[in-house]
Amino acid sequence: MTVKALLDSGATGIFVDKKFMEEHGFKLEKLDRPVEVKNVDGTSNSGGNITHELECNVFYRGHHERLRMDVCNLGRTKMILGMPWLAAHNPEINWETKKVKMSRCPPWCGKQMTVKQREAKVEDGKDLRWTIEDREREEEAIEDRRKVEDMVPKRFHK
Repeated sequence: MTVKALLDSGATGIFVDKKFMEEHGFKLEKLDRPVEVKNVDGTSNSGGNITHELECNVFYRGHHERLRMDVCNLGRTKMILGMPWLAAHNPEINWETKKVKMSRCPPWCGKQMTVKQREAKVEDGKDLRWTIEDREREEEAIEDRRKVEDMVPKRFHK
């Protein structure tokens, strides 16, 4: 599934839209305690407190990482990558050419999958195109691969 993510240096976390995730059947994990949500203008978020989170894989042109995101009402925005993500990855953003390079990622994010630098055009200078893959689907695929590998003699494995 492809989702546009807003890069927001004013956001204090990593967020995903609740309605969008529910519509697409993602399993949300309930938090032990709700977290109050304030909008940029200081008012309370119309969707109420954050009560759930989502953990999933995020892919961006060879960049891969597992993200835990707070689920809340974002309106038309589907995902916000705030300061925790921006500080960890420190992407090179050229606002004039609308190019983003994922060249300074930490080792744990999976950017090192190939040596080639990641580069992408940013649409309207604010958002990136990301693909979200549900954790359960990924785990099922891994389990299916293991089952097939167990049935096929080792000499036929690559």
